[in-house]
Amino acid sequence: MSVPILLRVRNLEVRYDDLVGLADVSLEVAQGSVVALLGSNGAGKTTTLNAIAGLNRRSAGSVEWMGEDISELPAYTVVSRGLTLSPEGWRLFTQQTVEQNLRLGATVLKDRTRAPALLDRVYDIFPRLAERRRQRAGTLSGGERQMLALGRALMSEPKLLMLDEPSLGLAPAVVEMLYEKLAQLHRDGLTLLLAEQSVPLALEIADYAYVLQTGRAVLEGTARDLQTNPQVQRIYLGIDASN
Repeated sequence: MSVPILLRVRNLEVRYDDLVGLADVSLEVAQGSVVALLGSNGAGKTTTLNAIAGLNRRSAGSVEWMGEDISELPAYTVVSRGLTLSPEGWRLFTQQTVEQNLRLGATVLKDRTRAPALLDRVYDIFPRLAERRRQRAGTLSGGERQMLALGRALMSEPKLLMLDEPSLGLAPAVVEMLYEKLAQLHRDGLTLLLAEQSVPLALEIADYAYVLQTGRAVLEGTARDLQTNPQVQRIYLGIDASN
């Protein structure tokens, strides 16, 4: 029995006037998988996620979610369908408390009575947030802000969670903890689409990956295959496979 494809992106293009943000990106995310978007800064990872989430208007191509074309839907409608983005830079409401930020993530729920149970789940995953629940988001450390951004995304009860550079700017110990939590969420059944500059980190958790360069998907394959691919080793892992 084949695994359903939750997300299918075909020949996605995004332009900002004369500037090309994405030239040609196609990808698929199967239910229950972890898919990584790899590439250096400026490769198009963030633009891809924002276009899928309805934050960037596409110029060409299509985005299908559970077999339905959602290319023209606004971002709030995309979230309500079960496709949620945890953005780079967190985008928190810094003057509001941790708990207020989390509850904002639940505003898209059709059944608002689910919010207390989801809040308890987030606090169970991130006990630090429970300790800081009445603290203003702007006073949190970088690691705590990333936990809060991820927790807020989980409050919408997503079927697929997209994460944009979750390890960026964080201490190694915090990154290790964060990826342990992502692995736990995956084991619990959550599908993940992960954009990362840290190729080794992403390939450690991913099932499948796409490599972007200057707005194009130039390589794809299983995480294991890309770990041993000479081009990926040389350009992204700093390993000379010829030696």
